[in-house]
Amino acid sequence: PPAPAGAPAGSPAPPPRALGPPPLGAVGPAPRAEGGRPSAAARPEESGVPAAGAVLAPLREALAACRPTVQKQVCDDIGRRLTVLGDAWAQGKLSAPVRKRMGLLVRELQQQHWDAADEIHRSLMVDHVNEVSQWLVGVKRLIAETRSLPAAESAAATDGSAKDGPGQED
Repeated sequence: PPAPAGAPAGSPAPPPRALGPPPLGAVGPAPRAEGGRPSAAARPEESGVPAAGAVLAPLREALAACRPTVQKQVCDDIGRRLTVLGDAWAQGKLSAPVRKRMGLLVRELQQQHWDAADEIHRSLMVDHVNEVSQWLVGVKRLIAETRSLPAAESAAATDGSAKDGPGQED
């Protein structure tokens, strides 16, 4: 029987010369992947996943508001854990569900919905423990410390106006 197309070199009919060598460049979208990102990665907010800054900035503001009343060691530990969170986020080590829930947690924290923020924290710990264990303890402590702040300081920390502190307007 005749050898099928693409048979080993011992086949009686050599391939036609007109085909030539394969193209030198990569086939498919690989070269473009280096130059640009998919739109969902470039604008994560559109897919319901917040950007790292949208989550980390309010957490750092809340930490700054806690510093005057919370022990330095505790604040430093929370700060280190927030840095671990930021690094994991920047390196793409956090799944979309974790990033999305952290966005929700921050929103609840900003609105002073402490129980809702705690509930989101618990769900992250249960559902994604391997992904969040290095930094979520710091977020939990930050929720607790922010919750115990006097109402005026807490509101200033979560709405972004903490930079001017009370009584500093002239």
